[in-house]
Amino acid sequence: MPRRTPRDVAVAALQYGLGLAALAWVLTQVPVGETVATLGRLDARTVAALLALSVAGLLGRFYSWHVLLARAGIRSVRAAASVDLTVYFLNQLLPSRLSGRVAAPFVIRSRTGLNYADATSVSGVHTGAYAVLYGIVAAAGLLAGYSRLPTGIVLLLAISTGLYLAAGGAVLLAGTNLTLLDRLVSMLEGIATRIPRVGPAIAARVDGVRGFAAESSASFRDLAADPSVWARYAAGWILFTVVAPGGRVLVALAALGAGFEPAALLPLYLVAAYSVTLLPLTPGGIGVTEATTTVVLVAFGVPETVAVPVVLLDRALGVYLPALAGWYPAVGLGPTPAPGEE
Repeated sequence: MPRRTPRDVAVAALQYGLGLAALAWVLTQVPVGETVATLGRLDARTVAALLALSVAGLLGRFYSWHVLLARAGIRSVRAAASVDLTVYFLNQLLPSRLSGRVAAPFVIRSRTGLNYADATSVSGVHTGAYAVLYGIVAAAGLLAGYSRLPTGIVLLLAISTGLYLAAGGAVLLAGTNLTLLDRLVSMLEGIATRIPRVGPAIAARVDGVRGFAAESSASFRDLAADPSVWARYAAGWILFTVVAPGGRVLVALAALGAGFEPAALLPLYLVAAYSVTLLPLTPGGIGVTEATTTVVLVAFGVPETVAVPVVLLDRALGVYLPALAGWYPAVGLGPTPAPGEE
């Protein structure tokens, strides 16, 4: 085993220091006391059902990444799980659910060794597909229940749902047309060549972006245009975004003596309520999401004394605990070469 240099030790110490600081911050956001108190009121069968749904949702998330990574040649489920948990952890530290996905290509590169063109394509298709599917399902939930919701909540959810659809469409459109950057690249290259002495070297670097964009765009189109990729991705997405949260809330409500009718629409209402995580209000939507979802459940007849702990419980099982699990792979991220240095 090669001896680690002082620089390696310093970089590792910085990584773990930042990771511990981020972990401490996330821990302060988890409503541990209230969640534990709620769990204490649930019987063993209910707890088992909640945990089973949570595990199923987690596997669905891993599968959604695995579908895209396998198409790019990475068939390791462990790599898909590591990418998912790391990106999920980063999402909870930034003020929008899509913000953490900016780092996803670097995470994928670090975890799988894929070149940046393929890593960017996988990340882009995942982000675009996630946002489009989320926007469609959230819009369905909003249309089904808007008449019973306060006007302010309807407007808030309409904005966040619309942003999901717009963001997803923009990502998919941009990803398949990265070569449109050629004109800008040519202009920058021409400017660079006029710089004395170092101009040719800078121009060569700028020209490398053209090849990267062409390769990434081709890879993106290959993924985004495959119906089988969309079908399998959607299966995993529905499991972790619709089935698992909806099932958890229905089970918890029933166990606490507050049913929900019609039960089949509750998962759609939850997707719509949770859409506020896209808005750059608080890191990971913490606080705002719980408040909005509580208002939605109360509007549909759930007593507030039941709605609050149920929402906190669902967020803890579906968001905070997986995010905490992502801390470990996140601190292990190593430096990766820049595009053109691979």
